[in-house]
Amino acid sequence: MKKNNVHEINCGFTQRLVLLISDIHFDNPKCDRHLLKRHLDQALEQGADILFNGDTFCLMQGAYDPRKSKSDILPQHNVNNYLDAVIGEAIEWFSPYAHLIKVVGLGNHETSILKRAETDVIERFVSGLNIKNGTDVQRGGYGGWIVYNFRDDHKHKASYKIKYFHGAGGAAPVTLGTIQSNRMQVFVAGADLIWQGHVHNDYELTYTQEYLTLHNKVRLKDVCHVRTATYKEEYNQGRGGWHVERGAAPKPLGGRWLSLTPHCGGGHHDTDYRVVGYTYRTT
Repeated sequence: MKKNNVHEINCGFTQRLVLLISDIHFDNPKCDRHLLKRHLDQALEQGADILFNGDTFCLMQGAYDPRKSKSDILPQHNVNNYLDAVIGEAIEWFSPYAHLIKVVGLGNHETSILKRAETDVIERFVSGLNIKNGTDVQRGGYGGWIVYNFRDDHKHKASYKIKYFHGAGGAAPVTLGTIQSNRMQVFVAGADLIWQGHVHNDYELTYTQEYLTLHNKVRLKDVCHVRTATYKEEYNQGRGGWHVERGAAPKPLGGRWLSLTPHCGGGHHDTDYRVVGYTYRTT
């Protein structure tokens, strides 16, 4: 585990594309693996980085879990070594994309296993990917920072700072979780993007801050907040089940693309380099 909760990604002074995904629930029968594979294949075709923000796994079918249900376990996981089976399949399934995956964070489903079964499934998943593929996928936290450092041979440099947090609270059927974004805007400073998941909703908000530079110049800074949805389709045309019976609405599926473009300053000696980032939904 990293002592400093910051993951730095160094790259050239060129455009970078990143796939932001969370709440995959890979081992749940309701996970739309066809859609997930389509988005991962798009990342593969474009050479995009991939970041996971928690709840990669569901893991609710162990002997220790009161939520377990015979209808919510895949046949290949219905074995005595349940956790091993899930992690082993995930390592094989995600291996074609391992060289693109940069950080895999924790969600409440993974921390529940850490508490109940005393094993870190994300550490095991990441280690397995790296051993099998010779990669350097990093285990993230429930929250942390990911910083893209753009550099070139002409000493141009700029950075883009992502604050990620898996999320907290309930389903937020009215606000969609935007209250949590308001709260994080208050206590997180220095981020260009604040990214959450957890509630299976999708949105992008922009907050604009006023600040003073070191030379007492007034400047404005945009902070982008995004919430990525899920790959777990629980609504099932409203037929029934826990999700439907509690009155929950259908949820959007997929993640978000983050496009990062570094820009040089306008003047010949201008060193005010910056990175322009924007996100859009996967399709």
